Amino acid sequence: MGMFSESLDVVCTPAGQPLELQWAGRHYTVCAEPVRWYERRQWWAEERRAPLGSGPGLVDHEIWRVQVRADSLDTADTLTLDLSRHLGSGRWRLMRLHDGLHPKTA
Repeated sequence: MGMFSESLDVVCTPAGQPLELQWAGRHYTVCAEPVRWYERRQWWAEERRAPLGSGPGLVDHEIWRVQVRADSLDTADTLTLDLSRHLGSGRWRLMRLHDGLHPKTA
């Protein structure tokens, strides 16, 4: 599993679930039901103060685990990604790339 933070573009359903994404110059489509949860963040290390009324998104990160498939014809591999959405700005970041099911090449 690779962990990093990289910006990406995500298209969501009207209910807010990821549907498609653009990452590293490629277009991907979500091919399985995404899973959502929240993780605590160390807001005190990143913010000097907690402005009044800034609760949503300050303490928790919204995380989505999605399985995606590239829209190109050259591959049918499925990738499992963990995405984080910043609730205040709506920005998306790729947080984890799970590659445990894919054979590693030398």
